Amino acid sequence: MTKTIIQTNNAPAAIGTYSQAVKSGQTVYISGQIPLVPETMEFVSDDIESQIHQVFKNLSAITEAAGGNLNQIAKLNIFLTDLSCFPLVNQIMTEYFQTPYPARAAVGVKELPKAALVEMDAIMELLE
Repeated sequence: MTKTIIQTNNAPAAIGTYSQAVKSGQTVYISGQIPLVPETMEFVSDDIESQIHQVFKNLSAITEAAGGNLNQIAKLNIFLTDLSCFPLVNQIMTEYFQTPYPARAAVGVKELPKAALVEMDAIMELLE
């Protein structure tokens, strides 16, 4: 198995022992993204709506660095500290994805890194 590390300055730098994404074959495994602005490595805002948009922007930058786009995500995992915000995620997601939408899971969690309100990771399949 050959692994290719995907890295872009247009998404937050890894803040631990992981890569932004790893490509194996035509599959790209994207690490969890929290709402950090890449240039400052600070949260975009304390507002959940702004945080959701920033996470989608970060995911988009990584998919593009890997040679794809958000619509090639096959599986999206969403972690929220407040599951009552899930309808807002659904609403915002329509601004970034086209049908057919990816398979998806939403999980309520007690806390996220740096006290983020939302985190998402994904698996993307590149077109050959």
